[in-house]
Amino acid sequence: MQEPIKFEIEFPIHVSPTLLYQYIATPSGMSEWFADNVNSRGEYFNFIWDGQEERAKIIKRISEDRARFQWDYDVDTKKYFELRIEIDEITDDVSLMITDFGEDDDEVEEQKMFWENQIGELKKVLGSV
Repeated sequence: MQEPIKFEIEFPIHVSPTLLYQYIATPSGMSEWFADNVNSRGEYFNFIWDGQEERAKIIKRISEDRARFQWDYDVDTKKYFELRIEIDEITDDVSLMITDFGEDDDEVEEQKMFWENQIGELKKVLGSV
């Protein structure tokens, strides 16, 4: 079995890092843009799209900086997805960095399109379009 392909994409977002963190690391914030509904129990988040539920464990959370999740079905792999806030030291511009994985080039492209759509929703919610 081949290693999954890791990729990272950057989305400039014109909003305070503190506010952005609430939207990437809390169920209420993520349900505004990432999935139809998000619930959590302890370190597990349940994401619901069109009535289908997927469960992910939050495997790393650094206050005001990042949240890393691993889907239940990826628990035996090195795959995860991470939402990380970066602030440019010179301009103070805020970007959301997404790290994710795909099994092949086609899946990587699909994942990138998924993130572009979702981050587009996030920007609308934040008024950062």
